[in-house]
Amino acid sequence: MAENEAKESLSDSSDDFADQEPWVLYRDRPEWKDVKPIELNEGPFPVVAIAYSDRFRDIFNYFRAVVMNNEISERAFQLTSDALDLNPANYTVWQYRRTLLKGLDRSLPKELLFVRRIIEDHPKNYQVWHHRRVLVEWLNDPSSELRLTEIILAQDAKNYHAWQHRQWVLDTFKLFDHELEFVERLLDDDVRNNSAWNQRFFVIKQTSGFTEEIISRELTYTASSLKKTCHNESAWNYLRGVLSHHPTGLNGHPVVEELCESLETNHCDVPFYMAFLVDRMEEMMQANASTSKVLLPKADEVLQSLATKIDPIRREYWLFLSRYLNSQFTN
Repeated sequence: MAENEAKESLSDSSDDFADQEPWVLYRDRPEWKDVKPIELNEGPFPVVAIAYSDRFRDIFNYFRAVVMNNEISERAFQLTSDALDLNPANYTVWQYRRTLLKGLDRSLPKELLFVRRIIEDHPKNYQVWHHRRVLVEWLNDPSSELRLTEIILAQDAKNYHAWQHRQWVLDTFKLFDHELEFVERLLDDDVRNNSAWNQRFFVIKQTSGFTEEIISRELTYTASSLKKTCHNESAWNYLRGVLSHHPTGLNGHPVVEELCESLETNHCDVPFYMAFLVDRMEEMMQANASTSKVLLPKADEVLQSLATKIDPIRREYWLFLSRYLNSQFTN
Protein backbone atom coordinates (compact mmCIF):
# COMPACT_ATOMS: atom_id res chain seq x y z
CA MET A 1 0.00 0.00 0.00
CA ALA A 2 1.31 3.44 -0.89
CA GLU A 3 2.23 5.62 2.06
CA ASN A 4 -0.24 8.34 1.16
CA GLU A 5 -3.03 5.74 0.99
CA ALA A 6 -2.11 4.35 4.39
CA LYS A 7 -2.49 7.80 5.88
CA GLU A 8 -5.76 8.57 4.12
CA SER A 9 -8.11 10.50 6.37
CA LEU A 10 -11.32 8.87 7.50
CA SER A 11 -13.01 12.13 8.37
CA ASP A 12 -13.54 13.88 5.06
CA SER A 13 -16.91 15.04 6.28
CA SER A 14 -15.91 15.92 9.84
CA ASP A 15 -17.00 19.51 9.28
CA ASP A 16 -20.56 18.22 9.06
CA PHE A 17 -20.36 17.27 12.71
CA ALA A 18 -18.21 20.02 14.19
CA ASP A 19 -19.79 22.32 16.76
CA GLN A 20 -20.40 25.67 15.18
CA GLU A 21 -21.55 27.53 18.32
CA PRO A 22 -20.65 27.57 22.05
CA TRP A 23 -22.16 24.64 23.89
CA VAL A 24 -25.54 25.20 25.56
CA LEU A 25 -26.80 22.67 28.10
CA TYR A 26 -30.04 20.96 27.15
CA ARG A 27 -31.74 22.23 30.31
CA ASP A 28 -31.10 25.78 29.05
CA ARG A 29 -32.49 25.19 25.56
CA PRO A 30 -36.02 26.56 25.04
CA GLU A 31 -36.95 23.78 22.63
CA TRP A 32 -36.39 21.19 25.38
CA LYS A 33 -38.49 22.87 28.10
CA ASP A 34 -41.31 20.35 27.56
CA VAL A 35 -39.08 17.43 28.57
CA LYS A 36 -38.44 16.49 32.18
CA PRO A 37 -34.93 15.07 32.46
CA ILE A 38 -34.45 11.80 34.32
CA GLU A 39 -31.54 11.72 36.74
CA LEU A 40 -29.34 8.66 37.07
CA ASN A 41 -30.42 6.74 40.17
CA GLU A 42 -27.34 5.26 41.83
CA GLY A 43 -29.10 4.55 45.10
CA PRO A 44 -28.77 6.38 48.43
CA PHE A 45 -25.22 5.16 49.11
CA PRO A 46 -23.26 4.68 45.87
CA VAL A 47 -20.06 2.79 46.58
CA VAL A 48 -17.93 4.61 44.03
CA ALA A 49 -19.79 7.57 42.61
CA ILE A 50 -18.50 8.60 39.20
CA ALA A 51 -17.64 12.29 38.82
CA TYR A 52 -19.59 12.92 35.62
CA SER A 53 -19.17 16.31 34.04
CA ASP A 54 -22.15 18.68 34.05
CA ARG A 55 -22.42 18.30 30.27
CA PHE A 56 -22.40 14.51 30.51
CA ARG A 57 -25.11 14.44 33.18
CA ASP A 58 -27.22 16.90 31.26
CA ILE A 59 -27.10 14.98 27.96
CA PHE A 60 -27.80 11.58 29.46
CA ASN A 61 -30.54 12.89 31.74
CA TYR A 62 -32.38 14.04 28.64
CA PHE A 63 -31.49 10.89 26.74
CA ARG A 64 -33.12 8.75 29.43
CA ALA A 65 -36.20 10.96 29.15
CA VAL A 66 -36.60 10.60 25.37
CA VAL A 67 -36.12 6.84 25.58
CA MET A 68 -38.73 6.63 28.34
CA ASN A 69 -41.15 8.63 26.18
CA ASN A 70 -40.17 6.71 23.01
CA GLU A 71 -39.74 10.05 21.27
CA ILE A 72 -39.04 9.81 17.54
CA SER A 73 -37.83 13.26 16.51
CA GLU A 74 -34.99 15.15 14.90
CA ARG A 75 -34.04 16.65 18.24
CA ALA A 76 -33.81 13.18 19.78
CA PHE A 77 -31.56 12.11 16.91
CA GLN A 78 -29.23 15.06 17.51
CA LEU A 79 -29.23 14.16 21.19
CA THR A 80 -27.88 10.71 20.37
CA SER A 81 -25.08 12.34 18.36
CA ASP A 82 -24.10 14.42 21.38
CA ALA A 83 -24.34 11.39 23.67
CA LEU A 84 -22.10 9.33 21.39
CA ASP A 85 -19.51 12.10 21.23
CA LEU A 86 -19.19 11.68 25.00
CA ASN A 87 -19.55 7.91 25.22
CA PRO A 88 -19.36 6.05 21.90
CA ALA A 89 -19.34 2.69 23.73
CA ASN A 90 -22.90 3.09 25.03
CA TYR A 91 -24.85 0.29 23.37
CA THR A 92 -28.25 1.71 24.38
CA VAL A 93 -27.56 4.98 22.58
CA TRP A 94 -26.57 3.16 19.39
CA GLN A 95 -29.65 0.94 19.57
CA TYR A 96 -31.99 3.91 20.03
CA ARG A 97 -30.22 5.75 17.23
CA ARG A 98 -31.05 2.86 14.91
CA THR A 99 -34.69 3.15 15.97
CA LEU A 100 -34.57 6.84 15.10
CA LEU A 101 -32.88 6.20 11.76
CA LYS A 102 -35.76 3.97 10.76
CA GLY A 103 -38.49 6.11 12.30
CA LEU A 104 -37.24 9.33 10.70
CA ASP A 105 -36.20 7.75 7.41
CA ARG A 106 -32.78 9.33 7.81
CA SER A 107 -30.06 9.12 5.16
CA LEU A 108 -28.09 5.94 5.72
CA PRO A 109 -25.11 6.99 3.53
CA LYS A 110 -24.80 10.11 5.69
CA GLU A 111 -24.93 7.92 8.78
CA LEU A 112 -22.02 5.92 7.38
CA LEU A 113 -19.99 9.12 7.30
CA PHE A 114 -20.87 9.77 10.93
CA VAL A 115 -19.71 6.27 11.80
CA ARG A 116 -16.43 6.80 9.94
CA ARG A 117 -15.67 9.73 12.21
CA ILE A 118 -16.36 7.69 15.33
CA ILE A 119 -14.24 4.80 14.03
CA GLU A 120 -11.33 7.14 13.37
CA ASP A 121 -11.37 8.28 17.00
CA HIS A 122 -12.30 4.89 18.50
CA PRO A 123 -11.13 2.13 16.13
CA LYS A 124 -11.46 -0.60 18.77
CA ASN A 125 -15.01 0.16 19.83
CA TYR A 126 -17.21 -2.89 19.33
CA GLN A 127 -20.49 -0.95 19.33
CA VAL A 128 -19.56 1.38 16.48
CA TRP A 129 -18.43 -1.52 14.29
CA HIS A 130 -21.68 -3.34 15.02
CA HIS A 131 -23.64 -0.22 14.08
CA ARG A 132 -21.76 -0.02 10.80
CA ARG A 133 -22.53 -3.66 10.04
CA VAL A 134 -26.24 -3.01 10.53
CA LEU A 135 -26.08 -0.03 8.17
CA VAL A 136 -24.33 -2.09 5.49
CA GLU A 137 -26.99 -4.79 5.88
CA TRP A 138 -29.78 -2.23 5.53
CA LEU A 139 -28.18 -0.71 2.45
CA ASN A 140 -27.04 -4.05 1.05
CA ASP A 141 -23.99 -2.14 -0.13
CA PRO A 142 -20.48 -3.21 0.98
CA SER A 143 -18.68 -1.03 -1.58
CA SER A 144 -16.83 1.09 1.02
CA GLU A 145 -16.04 -1.56 3.59
CA LEU A 146 -12.89 -3.23 2.29
CA ARG A 147 -11.26 0.14 1.72
CA LEU A 148 -12.30 1.35 5.16
CA THR A 149 -10.86 -1.68 6.92
CA GLU A 150 -7.71 -1.47 4.80
CA ILE A 151 -7.15 2.09 6.04
CA ILE A 152 -7.79 1.11 9.66
CA LEU A 153 -5.45 -1.87 9.38
CA ALA A 154 -2.76 0.35 7.89
CA GLN A 155 -2.80 2.19 11.22
CA ASP A 156 -3.01 -0.98 13.33
CA ALA A 157 -2.55 -4.21 11.40
CA LYS A 158 -3.87 -6.31 14.29
CA ASN A 159 -7.11 -4.46 15.04
CA TYR A 160 -9.43 -7.35 15.85
CA HIS A 161 -12.62 -5.35 15.23
CA ALA A 162 -11.52 -4.27 11.77
CA TRP A 163 -10.56 -7.84 10.89
CA GLN A 164 -13.87 -9.16 12.17
CA HIS A 165 -15.78 -6.61 10.10
CA ARG A 166 -13.68 -7.37 7.03
CA GLN A 167 -14.26 -11.10 7.32
CA TRP A 168 -17.99 -10.56 7.69
CA VAL A 169 -18.08 -8.38 4.55
CA LEU A 170 -15.98 -10.83 2.55
CA ASP A 171 -18.07 -13.83 3.53
CA THR A 172 -21.49 -12.15 3.34
CA PHE A 173 -21.00 -10.48 -0.04
CA LYS A 174 -18.48 -12.97 -1.51
CA LEU A 175 -15.75 -10.41 -2.22
CA PHE A 176 -12.76 -12.75 -1.97
CA ASP A 177 -11.32 -12.17 -5.45
CA HIS A 178 -8.32 -10.03 -4.43
CA GLU A 179 -8.07 -10.84 -0.74
CA LEU A 180 -5.02 -13.09 -0.94
CA GLU A 181 -3.18 -10.28 -2.71
CA PHE A 182 -4.08 -7.96 0.15
CA VAL A 183 -2.89 -10.49 2.73
CA GLU A 184 0.41 -11.01 0.93
CA ARG A 185 1.03 -7.25 0.96
CA LEU A 186 0.53 -7.25 4.71
CA LEU A 187 2.90 -10.19 5.14
CA ASP A 188 5.48 -8.48 2.96
CA ASP A 189 5.29 -5.54 5.37
CA ASP A 190 5.39 -7.71 8.50
CA VAL A 191 5.87 -11.45 8.16
CA ARG A 192 5.08 -11.88 11.87
CA ASN A 193 1.58 -10.41 11.52
CA ASN A 194 -0.44 -13.24 13.04
CA SER A 195 -3.71 -11.59 11.96
CA ALA A 196 -2.63 -11.68 8.32
CA TRP A 197 -1.68 -15.37 8.57
CA ASN A 198 -5.06 -16.04 10.14
CA GLN A 199 -6.76 -14.13 7.33
CA ARG A 200 -4.92 -16.21 4.74
CA PHE A 201 -6.25 -19.38 6.35
CA PHE A 202 -9.76 -17.91 6.50
CA VAL A 203 -9.78 -16.93 2.82
CA ILE A 204 -8.64 -20.35 1.63
CA LYS A 205 -11.09 -22.17 3.87
CA GLN A 206 -13.99 -20.02 2.60
CA THR A 207 -13.06 -20.27 -1.09
CA SER A 208 -11.04 -23.08 -2.65
CA GLY A 209 -10.69 -25.20 0.46
CA PHE A 210 -7.53 -27.18 1.23
CA THR A 211 -7.22 -29.36 -1.84
CA GLU A 212 -3.98 -31.23 -2.51
CA GLU A 213 -2.90 -28.52 -4.91
CA ILE A 214 -3.70 -25.71 -2.46
CA ILE A 215 -1.95 -27.52 0.40
CA SER A 216 1.22 -27.88 -1.67
CA ARG A 217 1.07 -24.22 -2.67
CA GLU A 218 0.57 -23.04 0.90
CA LEU A 219 3.26 -25.30 2.33
CA THR A 220 5.71 -24.01 -0.29
CA TYR A 221 4.80 -20.41 0.55
CA THR A 222 5.16 -21.01 4.30
CA ALA A 223 8.36 -23.02 4.03
CA SER A 224 9.95 -20.27 1.96
CA SER A 225 9.00 -17.76 4.65
CA LEU A 226 10.34 -19.95 7.48
CA LYS A 227 13.67 -20.45 5.76
CA LYS A 228 14.10 -16.67 5.87
CA THR A 229 12.62 -16.12 9.35
CA CYS A 230 12.56 -19.40 11.26
CA HIS A 231 11.75 -17.65 14.57
CA ASN A 232 8.29 -16.72 13.29
CA GLU A 233 5.74 -18.47 15.52
CA SER A 234 2.85 -17.26 13.34
CA ALA A 235 4.21 -19.08 10.29
CA TRP A 236 4.77 -22.27 12.30
CA ASN A 237 1.17 -22.14 13.49
CA TYR A 238 0.01 -21.63 9.92
CA LEU A 239 2.10 -24.59 8.76
CA ARG A 240 0.43 -26.78 11.36
CA GLY A 241 -3.00 -25.52 10.33
CA VAL A 242 -2.41 -26.39 6.68
CA LEU A 243 -1.02 -29.82 7.57
CA SER A 244 -4.12 -30.55 9.65
CA HIS A 245 -5.91 -30.86 6.29
CA HIS A 246 -3.31 -33.21 4.81
CA PRO A 247 -3.94 -36.97 5.11
CA THR A 248 -0.38 -37.73 6.29
CA GLY A 249 -0.48 -35.08 9.01
CA LEU A 250 2.83 -33.53 10.06
CA ASN A 251 4.90 -36.15 8.27
CA GLY A 252 5.36 -37.23 4.70
CA HIS A 253 4.78 -34.15 2.61
CA PRO A 254 7.92 -33.52 0.52
CA VAL A 255 7.85 -29.75 1.11
CA VAL A 256 7.82 -30.26 4.89
CA GLU A 257 10.47 -32.94 4.77
CA GLU A 258 12.75 -30.68 2.75
CA LEU A 259 12.11 -27.79 5.15
CA CYS A 260 13.09 -29.88 8.16
CA GLU A 261 16.23 -31.15 6.45
CA SER A 262 17.21 -27.59 5.55
CA LEU A 263 16.68 -26.31 9.08
CA GLU A 264 18.57 -29.25 10.56
CA THR A 265 21.48 -28.63 8.19
CA ASN A 266 21.57 -25.03 9.40
CA HIS A 267 21.46 -26.19 13.05
CA CYS A 268 18.18 -24.41 13.76
CA ASP A 269 17.46 -24.41 17.49
CA VAL A 270 14.27 -22.34 17.46
CA PRO A 271 11.73 -23.60 20.07
CA PHE A 272 8.84 -23.58 17.56
CA TYR A 273 10.79 -25.78 15.15
CA MET A 274 11.97 -28.15 17.87
CA ALA A 275 8.44 -28.48 19.25
CA PHE A 276 7.31 -29.27 15.71
CA LEU A 277 9.91 -32.05 15.53
CA VAL A 278 8.67 -33.54 18.79
CA ASP A 279 5.09 -33.49 17.55
CA ARG A 280 6.19 -35.18 14.31
CA MET A 281 7.87 -37.95 16.30
CA GLU A 282 4.82 -38.36 18.54
CA GLU A 283 2.62 -38.68 15.47
CA MET A 284 4.87 -41.38 14.05
CA MET A 285 4.91 -43.30 17.34
CA GLN A 286 1.12 -43.18 17.51
CA ALA A 287 0.90 -44.56 13.97
CA ASN A 288 3.48 -47.28 14.61
CA ALA A 289 4.29 -48.19 18.20
CA SER A 290 7.39 -50.13 17.18
CA THR A 291 9.13 -46.88 16.23
CA SER A 292 9.08 -45.69 19.84
CA LYS A 293 12.32 -47.49 20.69
CA VAL A 294 14.17 -45.20 18.30
CA LEU A 295 12.03 -42.05 18.37
CA LEU A 296 11.22 -41.73 22.08
CA PRO A 297 14.86 -41.17 23.14
CA LYS A 298 15.24 -38.61 20.33
CA ALA A 299 12.08 -36.77 21.36
CA ASP A 300 13.13 -36.78 24.99
CA GLU A 301 16.56 -35.43 24.07
CA VAL A 302 14.94 -32.51 22.23
CA LEU A 303 12.61 -31.79 25.15
CA GLN A 304 15.46 -31.87 27.68
CA SER A 305 17.43 -29.47 25.52
CA LEU A 306 14.43 -27.13 25.34
CA ALA A 307 13.97 -27.30 29.11
CA THR A 308 17.58 -26.71 30.08
CA LYS A 309 19.20 -24.67 27.30
CA ILE A 310 16.99 -23.30 24.55
CA ASP A 311 13.73 -22.33 26.24
CA PRO A 312 14.19 -22.62 30.02
CA ILE A 313 11.48 -20.05 30.72
CA ARG A 314 9.00 -22.84 29.84
CA ARG A 315 11.04 -25.53 31.51
CA GLU A 316 8.11 -27.10 33.38
CA TYR A 317 6.04 -27.36 30.22
CA TRP A 318 8.78 -29.18 28.30
CA LEU A 319 9.42 -31.52 31.23
CA PHE A 320 5.71 -32.24 31.43
CA LEU A 321 5.72 -33.22 27.74
CA SER A 322 8.71 -35.44 28.39
CA ARG A 323 6.90 -37.26 31.21
CA TYR A 324 3.76 -37.55 29.08
CA LEU A 325 5.55 -39.11 26.10
CA ASN A 326 7.41 -41.54 28.32
CA SER A 327 4.17 -42.59 30.00
CA GLN A 328 2.52 -43.17 26.61
CA PHE A 329 5.26 -44.96 24.70
CA THR A 330 7.53 -46.72 27.22
CA ASN A 331 6.92 -50.45 26.99
